[in-house]
Amino acid sequence: MTATASRRPPGRRSRARRQGGSRVLSALVGLVLLGGAVGLQTRNLTPNEMDAPITTVGAKGQEVNAGRFAVRVTSVTVARAVQAGTKKVETEQLFLIVQASATSATKPMHLAAPALLTPDGVSYDATDKIEPSETLANPWVQPEFWVSGNFVFEIPASALEGARVVFKLPGSALVEPYEPEAEVDLGIDGPEAARLKSAPSDVYILKKS
Repeated sequence: MTATASRRPPGRRSRARRQGGSRVLSALVGLVLLGGAVGLQTRNLTPNEMDAPITTVGAKGQEVNAGRFAVRVTSVTVARAVQAGTKKVETEQLFLIVQASATSATKPMHLAAPALLTPDGVSYDATDKIEPSETLANPWVQPEFWVSGNFVFEIPASALEGARVVFKLPGSALVEPYEPEAEVDLGIDGPEAARLKSAPSDVYILKKS
């Protein structure tokens, strides 16, 4: 099956990477601001925006802490084929392999398959040619431990420049407002996109964590 692309709807809220400081002071200030912010946002936000996730943004190589979990993208690679175990899959486009690690804040959890976003708002799902058991969606993400793995996207070469990956938690029957997600800029500018497109690996071998 080929890449799945869609337009990402508006309404996401973003925040910068968290900074250190006094927890007590931050909590007091946060309560005051939260009271005012909730009132203002309730009047101004559309229903879609009310249900939008809270997005923490960062860049490749940084720890991007979304609250309930944190992720770090360590590297990106492109290939014409990917081998997972004994299965080899190929594409007429490009496979973008994102190597990442993750940890959780308080309890074990899994990550969902992420989405890749382009600057013009197109969203690509992780490829279904690779079984979830071969990706970072498979292992338990636990507090105080970092687990590593890969996610693979099947995309056209034009989607490389400016690409970002959004990590989130699996869906559940309970709808939670303000679900956390982490958006990571892959650092693929024009020259880097040209370099990746010019020399993709023939085969990338996935290794489990």
